[in-house]
Amino acid sequence: MSIETLNIGDPFFRIRLLRNETSHEVSGKVIALNLSETEIRVREQTLGALESVILKDTEIHDVVHAVVIEGFADHGDDTVLMSRIRQTWQSAFEVRGEERLRGVEHYMSPKVWVGQVGFTLYHSASVPLNVGLHREHAFCPVPGFREVHTQIVGFGKMQQCRERDVDTLYLEEPMAPGCTHRPMYDSEGNYPWHQFETITPSVFMAVEMLPDGAKPPA
Repeated sequence: MSIETLNIGDPFFRIRLLRNETSHEVSGKVIALNLSETEIRVREQTLGALESVILKDTEIHDVVHAVVIEGFADHGDDTVLMSRIRQTWQSAFEVRGEERLRGVEHYMSPKVWVGQVGFTLYHSASVPLNVGLHREHAFCPVPGFREVHTQIVGFGKMQQCRERDVDTLYLEEPMAPGCTHRPMYDSEGNYPWHQFETITPSVFMAVEMLPDGAKPPA
């Protein structure tokens, strides 16, 4: 049994990684994402693999692997919060150097890898964001890469397209605090053209899961 604190959200959010906890007490409002195939029990409900919810003042059971985001509801003014985040985090273009991110108001926390799972927080500041459709994850050459995103603050939408053109949109999922979109990869880890788009300025968490044989990037 273990509870590990990830400092990527400091000082704005507290991120806890839970493993093999028979039960865990939640105080205040938190977002919980199940990273295991084993269901988490919440009173009479269950939380399936890669599903997330907002919890408040309750106890969860049978936690094999989960991430809990605390403090997301403690900020009185989201505009002030996001201004502070922009003063703290680097732009995604500065960190990743991807041309599609040049000039885009998209910011990211430091990334941390815990075993084969990577965690990063992102702040998308503009509406629209125009982050650009993509489907490749070049740092993982081994088939089977998986990724999901969990909304923390603000509202957005995860879009899937047939081609590298938003006019070919075929599936869109609204993203509100506590929401994780459904996995969009196939059994080989192939992705459609996809992007996150803002409805309001937003903060979300990306969880990247490497397949066996892949190593976290240095």
